[in-house]
Amino acid sequence: MTEIARLLLTGRALAGRIPDDLIALIARLSIAGVFWQSGQTKVDGFMVTDSAVFLFETEYQLPLVSPVIAAHLAALAEHLFPVLLVLGLASRLSALALLGMTLVIQLLVYPGAWPTHGTWAACLLIILAYGPGRFSLDHLLAPRLGLRPAAA
Repeated sequence: MTEIARLLLTGRALAGRIPDDLIALIARLSIAGVFWQSGQTKVDGFMVTDSAVFLFETEYQLPLVSPVIAAHLAALAEHLFPVLLVLGLASRLSALALLGMTLVIQLLVYPGAWPTHGTWAACLLIILAYGPGRFSLDHLLAPRLGLRPAAA
């Protein structure tokens, strides 16, 4: 075996030792930060700003929903679901909701931003597919609810 092959095998073995729970935690915290920061740009205290509504009227222009309702729903989603992800509570539901929001943004608002949205989707899909990991309230509550804990 060559030295390069040995180094590659060693690197693969080291990477394989990264705990899944750590990966899930990083995915949850990082994507929560992205959406929380976006939500913060839409509010002043507990009120949705006029500038946020203006963006939904002029730039985002979502079909089938009024800009006022869309601005309020986006602000709520961008605050509620990140908090749940940080806590690891209703993690899969939160990831699914934010993935849906990401798809709407990608398909209807900024179709050219697929590299960014793909990164968001990857984090959300990790949570959706594999769960929030052991560092979550979901993991702690699962046995009490008669559910099998998320895989570690």
